[in-house]
Amino acid sequence: METCDLPPMDLLDREACYRAIQTRDVRFDGRLFVGVTTTGIYCRPVCPARTPKLGNCTFHASAASAQAGGFRPCLRCRPETAPDLASWRGTSNSVSRALALIADGALDGDDNGVDALASRLGLGERQLRRLFQQHLGASPVAVAQTRRVLFAKQLIQETRLPMAEVALASGFGSVRRFNETFQTLFRRPPSALRRSHTSKQPAAEQPSNDRDGVTLRLRYRPPYDWESMLDFLGRRAIDGIEQATHERYRRTVQHDGKTGTVDVAHEPAHESLRVKIRFPDVRALPAIVARVKRVFDVDADIATICEHLARDPMLAKLVAQRPGLRAPGAWDGFELAVRAVLAQQVTGLAARQLAGKLVAVAGHALPDGGLDGGDRLLRVFPTPAQLAAADLSALGLPAAQRETLKSLAETALADPNLFHRVGSLEEAVERLSAIPGMGNGTAQYIALRALAETDAFPAGDVGLLRSAGVDTIERPTASDLLRRAEPWRPWRAYAAQHLWAADQGLSQATHG
Repeated sequence: METCDLPPMDLLDREACYRAIQTRDVRFDGRLFVGVTTTGIYCRPVCPARTPKLGNCTFHASAASAQAGGFRPCLRCRPETAPDLASWRGTSNSVSRALALIADGALDGDDNGVDALASRLGLGERQLRRLFQQHLGASPVAVAQTRRVLFAKQLIQETRLPMAEVALASGFGSVRRFNETFQTLFRRPPSALRRSHTSKQPAAEQPSNDRDGVTLRLRYRPPYDWESMLDFLGRRAIDGIEQATHERYRRTVQHDGKTGTVDVAHEPAHESLRVKIRFPDVRALPAIVARVKRVFDVDADIATICEHLARDPMLAKLVAQRPGLRAPGAWDGFELAVRAVLAQQVTGLAARQLAGKLVAVAGHALPDGGLDGGDRLLRVFPTPAQLAAADLSALGLPAAQRETLKSLAETALADPNLFHRVGSLEEAVERLSAIPGMGNGTAQYIALRALAETDAFPAGDVGLLRSAGVDTIERPTASDLLRRAEPWRPWRAYAAQHLWAADQGLSQATHG
């Protein structure tokens, strides 16, 4: 049961698409691109350029489709800055999961990548290619290549990274290949793109020096409830790893054995999040950006979600109160699962304290002494291997809970796909529930936040039951709530966020 505003490629209505670009309809930004045959350029529907004639337009469901059709990105509307709504079409869970894996680098530097990607999704290679062509109008490889090119273009125009580092960061195998691609696509070298862009920018918006980190803007589809997001993350922040103030969120990160930090702030005037990344290896930038997007739910098609949930009279009131409420993701699936286990049967504050103790026991310190030298971001969360080898007796946990943590760590080591979106929601919950001490409710919560499963729904949560029963004399049971939530599919995760936000007891803080 899924919804979709934009149909597959073979069903695109040219007249409707043309009306969207005539009116510069923001609802189609990120889910529709127009190629102009007279210029060879493709644009977003909100491009400020003069609207071309219908006979000169071709319409595409993705930037990859437009580039595969021989069009190059517009330098005015910058398609690389469009909200990345491809995974929110609601037409194929397999495509959505594949896109998430591609964003994590599944097709980077692997000649057999598509076959391996299809296997991780439980599909045949031909079936995956067919689904991509149907829903995105391009092959998986073309989608991955377009993502690399557009990310490189964003780095060129928003940072001062040297071109060699831009090539590495965006996944090009060599600087030569990087230069050839840009010369072919844009008819100019990358350095000319940077000069052209910066010469038109006001001084206040010029890229800052990258010696103190790389700063990028991540666009979203408004509205965005930044205060609720910071409140949610702040009440779960682990001392030494995270900070959340009224203005920004900071945390330590690790990738491929290296460590760094991210700093996220809100820029409502630009409908963006401003992200500063300090990391010693630029090749990690795409993976770090993908995680930031997941944590802050940047790519959600919030208008479609709210419209669907508002069909329920109870949810309609909650949606009207918080129209920009998102579903906060997790920085790391294993970290979130550990937090969820620690939070079983204790308060949110107690869970945070336990997590801090666990980090002190099993984690390790940042090599440079922490963010900005004297800041409180000092450590990184332990890996599955570190937790499996740690002595957890000092945490004061019941033996059964310690065994659950050990089993979780061992399962994560044995199954690298445990916290990736492979298979269905039901299969993910089944895999997680098989871990001793991991109940269905905890598994659903992990699927909601770590796997970004939009239909995950921990129906037995006390806060959900309390909020769902506000207009009744008796509190509903989990079975009652599941029946009530059936019309909320496939956005039950967002319904849960609205119910939690409405629960004055703030019981969602009992989760990790």
